[in-house]
Amino acid sequence: MTPDTDSHPAVMTAADGHEAGIGTATVVVDDIRVSYRAPSTDAEDLHTASMAQKILLGLTGQRPKVRVDALKGISFVARAGESIGILGRNGAGKSTLLRIMGGLETPTSGTVSARSNPVLLGVNAALIPDLSGERNVRLGCLAMGMSPQQVEAIIPEVIELAGIGKAIYRPMKTYSSGMSSRLRFAIAASANPDILLIDEALSTGDAAFKERSENKMTELRRAAGTVFIVNHAAQVIEEMCTRALWLVDGELIGDGPGPQIAHDYRWWSWNIAKDKPDKAATILATCREKWKPAGVRIQRSESRTLPYRHARGV
Repeated sequence: MTPDTDSHPAVMTAADGHEAGIGTATVVVDDIRVSYRAPSTDAEDLHTASMAQKILLGLTGQRPKVRVDALKGISFVARAGESIGILGRNGAGKSTLLRIMGGLETPTSGTVSARSNPVLLGVNAALIPDLSGERNVRLGCLAMGMSPQQVEAIIPEVIELAGIGKAIYRPMKTYSSGMSSRLRFAIAASANPDILLIDEALSTGDAAFKERSENKMTELRRAAGTVFIVNHAAQVIEEMCTRALWLVDGELIGDGPGPQIAHDYRWWSWNIAKDKPDKAATILATCREKWKPAGVRIQRSESRTLPYRHARGV
């Protein structure tokens, strides 16, 4: 439902707090920072460029490079039994954070520790576009370590969860992006991973797929797993996550209950979309204070107990 200025309540209150201490630590993200240099077309950057940079621009057309801080000291502890949504507008750093947790990117500094190898949806399964969905289910499950006997037993469940009908027998290159995402989710979830990372895939599909995917994630959490969901659609986080992390320009500004964080995020985003920057700024300032993760402190002893360690920056 689209909010309006008369009926929509102000920022929600932090009454109960999220499910802190729900289980043992599964992922510890400790002061992750990502910085890189990129060309800029900003006139101010050109004005402040060094003489050498200006000469280089005149000779080659190469623009001066500026420092971009994609992630700014992100720290949090994820626990068994949590489903954690990661919210933020485009460019906030959501996918970068997920890829670092999955071990696909190395941060500039900081570390990620996990008690098992996180499964990043759509990457861990080695799928081949020219093969049918059914053949790719077999390949994907084998790639995640299942035995041939386990694969045969799990195939009907994967096909049912994906819910793409007769398309399962057609080459994957004929699938829409939504169909492909649904199949990848079904394959990744079928392995019952301890830590599952999902990037946008659950925005696709009908109500039936939504219900099946929610049930599967609940099953994973009840088995003491941890699920991360990156999505720009706050409704997905509101409905599926027990906890949410809110990123703004690479900074973690909020950590709290999924429904409440998602509610506040939607209200903030709506004001931005309606060209109400002052109202949006007020909401953001309030949320920074209310949901600030200042109480999050990494216990070194907790981090050291996690056997799988990766993404250590230099």
